[in-house]
Amino acid sequence: MRIVYMGTPDFAVPALESLHRSGHEILAAVTRPDAKRNRGKKVQFSPVKEKAEELGIPVLQPERVKGNAGFADELRGLAPDVIVVAAYGMILPQEVLDIPGKGCLNIHGSLLPRFRGAAPIQAAILAGDEETGITIMEMEAGLDTGPMLLREAVPTAGKTGQMLHDELSLLGAKLIVETLERLDELTPVPQDDALATYAPMISKKDGQADFTRPPEELERMMRAFDPWPGTYTGLKGQMMKLWRGQALEQSSPAAPGTVLACSPEGIDVACGGRILRITELQMPGKKRVAADEYLRGNPIETGTILG
Repeated sequence: MRIVYMGTPDFAVPALESLHRSGHEILAAVTRPDAKRNRGKKVQFSPVKEKAEELGIPVLQPERVKGNAGFADELRGLAPDVIVVAAYGMILPQEVLDIPGKGCLNIHGSLLPRFRGAAPIQAAILAGDEETGITIMEMEAGLDTGPMLLREAVPTAGKTGQMLHDELSLLGAKLIVETLERLDELTPVPQDDALATYAPMISKKDGQADFTRPPEELERMMRAFDPWPGTYTGLKGQMMKLWRGQALEQSSPAAPGTVLACSPEGIDVACGGRILRITELQMPGKKRVAADEYLRGNPIETGTILG
């Protein structure tokens, strides 16, 4: 099948590799423009661009898609059977959706209609969902609203955002190949909009720990925001990142964020009327360590307020 592939981050790389390995003709890989990073302003290619160039696939990097007649004409000239999209980062206008003869397919990192939007993996962990998954859907003008072709679930228990990201990217690579093999026989299933929820883009400020919330929420937050933006609080004027924790059943009348005890098991903090035990943390310029290792050289007094 003649395919134009559209994607940008690491999540989109396994599907590109899988489609290429399966013998499909990848006409072009469309990805976001190169970004300037770091103090030296060194140009950084997207992971999809790096992989496409490695595989010998032509790369297109339009500054914008909507209202870009030249880009639309370029896609028409390629005459794709299908456009496959995975975390591209731009919404496709109708003029692009109408180009491929067999439509545009999206690899989405949730069990739609739950968690439409930019950050479905983190949203599933934050919500405490027991499972999430991949949905292959036909694209339409709405945000992740199109009919579904294939879905497959995976459990979320104990997994970090990075772990689920990696697992789902591989699952998406498998399902998109299966979808294309069965495209003519699959029946699109409309989403139930009444069940839809939204997963907005995450920002740095979302990682600030709020110790008035139940400890289960902060434990999920630590996992969801690993590796970015991390969950953080303040300790003696420095930012402390919280990477792992455990919600305890004991109640505590202390003010939220109060350090109640420090032991080899971790740092117990008053949280939402109960206790959050911090078991792994990181201070600025240092590596991630078990709380016990940090405490051996950096004791924290009981009664210290985090935040």
